[in-house]
Amino acid sequence: LRERQQTITTAESCTGGLIASALTQIPGASAAFHAGFVTYDNAIKASVLGVSESHLNNCGAVSEPVVRQMADGALARASADYVIAVSGVAGPDGGSGEKPVGTVWVAYGSREELNTLRLLWPLPRQLFQTMVTACTLDLIRRQLLGLPKYCRYVDQRQVVPTDQE
Repeated sequence: LRERQQTITTAESCTGGLIASALTQIPGASAAFHAGFVTYDNAIKASVLGVSESHLNNCGAVSEPVVRQMADGALARASADYVIAVSGVAGPDGGSGEKPVGTVWVAYGSREELNTLRLLWPLPRQLFQTMVTACTLDLIRRQLLGLPKYCRYVDQRQVVPTDQE
């Protein structure tokens, strides 16, 4: 990103800022990372990132529409070129039949190419957060370098929407 003179932002819920923290561990990160958003509470997702309250109420925070709006809001507010957004159920409680503990929706990419996927990492809370962080950084890395979109661990953890099963 530095070489391309481009920037990245984050919109995080279930990882609580770990993705932004990982980015800022890289020397010189300030050239490419200017802002990140930790919006753990739904009211903050709405007020800070512009997530629709109707999406939050109808779909829930852990959903594709919400994570897309988190990504769009972060891109706009940070004036960034790329984004990583996540919303999930880190556990140990809070899961449901439809969204069990370990479910995470991810949005990553640019305004022109924003990708989303749902993954399932049923792991202890800290390990879940670490895996989501590592996975999302790898996904954006793959996109930036023009590598294949997914690798084996994504294929193993991706939850295919019912209409595609």
